Amino acid sequence: MKLIERSAYLNEMMEVSQTPDIKVITGVRRSGKSKLMDAFAECLKRKDPKANIIHINYNLTEFESLMEYHALEKYIEDRFLPGINNYVLVDEIQMCPSFEKAINSLHAKEKYDIYITGSNAFLQSSDLATLFVGRTYEVHVFPFSFQEFLKYFPSDQPYASLSRYITEGGMAGAYLYKTEAQKHRYINTEVLNALIVRDIMKKYRLKDEILLQELIDFLMDNIGNVTSIRSITDTLITGKKKVDHKTVGKYIDALCKAFAFYRIRRYDIKGKRYLHSEDKYYVVDQSFCFARLGTRSMDYGRVLENMVAIELLRRGYEVYVGVLYQKEIDFVAISEGEKIYIQVANDISSPETLGREIDPLLKIRDAYPKMLIARIYQPEYQHEGIRIVDAADWLNHTVPQK
Repeated sequence: MKLIERSAYLNEMMEVSQTPDIKVITGVRRSGKSKLMDAFAECLKRKDPKANIIHINYNLTEFESLMEYHALEKYIEDRFLPGINNYVLVDEIQMCPSFEKAINSLHAKEKYDIYITGSNAFLQSSDLATLFVGRTYEVHVFPFSFQEFLKYFPSDQPYASLSRYITEGGMAGAYLYKTEAQKHRYINTEVLNALIVRDIMKKYRLKDEILLQELIDFLMDNIGNVTSIRSITDTLITGKKKVDHKTVGKYIDALCKAFAFYRIRRYDIKGKRYLHSEDKYYVVDQSFCFARLGTRSMDYGRVLENMVAIELLRRGYEVYVGVLYQKEIDFVAISEGEKIYIQVANDISSPETLGREIDPLLKIRDAYPKMLIARIYQPEYQHEGIRIVDAADWLNHTVPQK
């Protein structure tokens, strides 16, 4: 498989190296966590050639004898070298029962710089504080961005490449297959069904796989729509499914904790307060939608909105859905105290569509930047003080981000 350097993640890992926390690499299944760990090991060898790197990958049979936490700790302690930096890198750590006891013990000795990856069901953000008593730094990995897609498939026609990225997405494992059907089968079997059956059902002891599958389809079919747990439950009940809102909430929460979906809260711009009753849900990679639902009647505007939401999260923004005078702004993105208001549309070639998209932005009275991201196939321009930016340029970081 072709490999590309995932510079943003590697740079972050290098920046936090030698800090005292346990570095935990999280992300959805098949998002490249293990390959990132391998690349980080090579990066360490170049930057710190005298370092002692103890690298354990539980996918390899040579480490089968370490699937007991005392054995894991002893193996690492036996390889400690004084007087130099000692790095501990452990892949798929959940394969060692009670691994947290060994990692916490090693961390307490203050001799190692520790990095771990594992199944998204066993190393979730909500679990880290319990497992490691708050001594962690999380590096959250997403599937390939459009910028990384262009590294993998170099092209001097980014506008055309975006059309391919929209349907193929960022799950790099699917790139090895030749036909669309094969790619979709991989995503359904190796990612979605493995995520559902092996990970979520096992982790949370969920009993109704059919319900979980139905919720995945519902959330994908309603990307970009404001919804609530109760309204989802009512829809399922209308369809003759016997279920209560607490169960639906539990199952959706499991999907979000496993990084399959991201819940985006609503924010009242005028009242400067968060609205709790309804949210939006975005899938971690748009290829999941095409693999599950096909391409017929696909709302490409909603798909593009999903891509922008995930890209904002990938870039480290806090992301909210804006509400102002009963109008909706797709995203309020916040970073280091600065805000940017963003609308997303697939096609704004008609004056009516352009007017409808920018109208909510024009009603915002503060001075923070406002942007409309769309497929305009041309360089950025301004319209009544609002930046109109092509989606390919924005996703590829070729225009200023604010």
